Amino acid sequence: MKTDSESKPDSQPTGYACIQRYLKTLDSSPGVYRMLDADSRVLYVGKARNLKARVSNYARPGHSGRIERMIAATSSMMFLTTRTETEALLLEQNLIKQLKPKYNVLLRDDKSFPNILVAKGHAFPQIKKHRGAKKEKGAYFGPFASAGAVNRTLNQLQKAFLLRNCSDSMFDSRTRPCLLYQIKRCSGPCVGLISEADYRESVKDAERFLSGRSTKVQEELAEQMMAASEAMEFERAAGLRDRIRALTQVQTSQGINPRGVAEADVIGLYMDSGQACVQVFFIRANQNWGNKDFYPRVGPDVSPAEVMEAFIGQFYDNKEPPRQLILSDAIENADLMQEALSEKAGRKVEILVPQRGEKQELIAGALRNARESLARRMSESATQAKLLRGVAEAFDLDSPPNRIEVYDNSHIQGTNAVGGMIVAGPEGFMKNAYRKFNIRGDDLTPGDDFGMMKEVLTRRFTRLQKEDPDRDKGHWPDLLLIDGGAGQVSAVHEIMVEYGVEDIPMVGVAKGVDRDHGKEEFHRTGQPPFALKRNDPVLYFIQRLRDEAHRFAIGTHRAKRAKAVGATPLDEIPGVGAARKRALLTHFGSAKAVSRANLADLKAVEGISAGLAQKVYDFFHDKG
Repeated sequence: MKTDSESKPDSQPTGYACIQRYLKTLDSSPGVYRMLDADSRVLYVGKARNLKARVSNYARPGHSGRIERMIAATSSMMFLTTRTETEALLLEQNLIKQLKPKYNVLLRDDKSFPNILVAKGHAFPQIKKHRGAKKEKGAYFGPFASAGAVNRTLNQLQKAFLLRNCSDSMFDSRTRPCLLYQIKRCSGPCVGLISEADYRESVKDAERFLSGRSTKVQEELAEQMMAASEAMEFERAAGLRDRIRALTQVQTSQGINPRGVAEADVIGLYMDSGQACVQVFFIRANQNWGNKDFYPRVGPDVSPAEVMEAFIGQFYDNKEPPRQLILSDAIENADLMQEALSEKAGRKVEILVPQRGEKQELIAGALRNARESLARRMSESATQAKLLRGVAEAFDLDSPPNRIEVYDNSHIQGTNAVGGMIVAGPEGFMKNAYRKFNIRGDDLTPGDDFGMMKEVLTRRFTRLQKEDPDRDKGHWPDLLLIDGGAGQVSAVHEIMVEYGVEDIPMVGVAKGVDRDHGKEEFHRTGQPPFALKRNDPVLYFIQRLRDEAHRFAIGTHRAKRAKAVGATPLDEIPGVGAARKRALLTHFGSAKAVSRANLADLKAVEGISAGLAQKVYDFFHDKG
């Protein structure tokens, strides 16, 4: 792969003339090109199997309105040649996700999907939800469309196979069965109520079920139930009956389970009025593991083939593709995309556009869902636009805000204090833009809400001025909403003046009389407080924003508090990770006992070397 090259003469023209001047420097190599405006912002990223031929197309008139506008704004270009077309395709998608060019189709929501993990690092494997890189030893099943789909499946699998979901440290510390054993959701391996061999059989059954061999598992359970019934072991027979019922319930909740499709993603695209919805159904082990909708950013004259290709390239950039992609619309470079995905997966990946049969029925279902989802979204967007116009009118803004940031703090008597920021705009809550702030101020009085808000806003504006000094990347808010009254508004205003951003409208939302919903008062700098009518939709909208900020801050605080509960001084010792911490706590019973142990006892702990034992000993005794 060759590095970027850019040719920019002193008197650089724009538009067609600019593009024509690059043709003499290009050859027929495959690669990626970037079109930039006068401020060097990337307008578009594209791939080409022949760079000279592709760029020469832009040098001649006769394009769609979107492309004409892009060409007119082009002031310079950058090129990067590659060895193969596949390499160019992969590089193009990486650059699009990184640079987010204005004229490319962009996939906005691209988080990872949850899996079910049967962890194998313990004699009694744990079954749990897993998201992210597959580094832990065990068997992974997924992806599932949502955490809710995983939780429902795990719930039923616990009933069916009685596998533990507790952590290894909790498992090792149990002396009697937990509540899950009492309600028949676990077989109690922690206290020896099931043998390792029998537990392993349950794990195998769960893996067979998740691999699509559910019929065989149910047949075997049915045989065991009949044998128990004939032997008049009615309690055991009833337990087996409940397990069969749980498995049936998993299958029922999965909806349509295709017989002829073992592993595929079914991708349906529906476009209307310059907007698009892509619906993805995850089929694994002949089971439907849920669906998820996406709304890529598109223009009014983008073709379905372009949207579908851009979606696939960006969607599988950080995900393992299944054996088949079943599409509603063909893409232009199907062979190239198939080769790239196969290379990524290390096995063959097929791209299909079925016209009949079961696969076409699956596509029809995905298209129906995509059409209905887009209709709902367009209706919600119209309502949201109306509410934002109402916000602009209520708070005397020049125009409806595109980005509202709402701040709230959470703590218990000053401990584990966190600040939360949520963001909303024309498309509703922008959850990928939410931010949490661990309050660091050592000089703050516990419970000082003014001081906490000052710290949060100081850090926020410092970061904004560093990352987006020209305010042209869409990261700056058009409106700040602060949970609080005149005091909070005054504190925040000081910070805004200090950073020279007092031009951003800021409103404090106070509970008002009796702290009731509907009696909120709104505070602005230098103006008297006011209220909206109780039945005003804008008031309900502001309440929703504030409640979401409160929910996010509370959730962040609880997570921090839960983490702090499990913290010990051992966490501060270099070289003591989770496994060695567990070994020390298991051996001595508590962190306090570790701190009192002599060097010889520390060396006797399994997994603790003489050097580390000395470190642990010195850590506690140097402090004393």
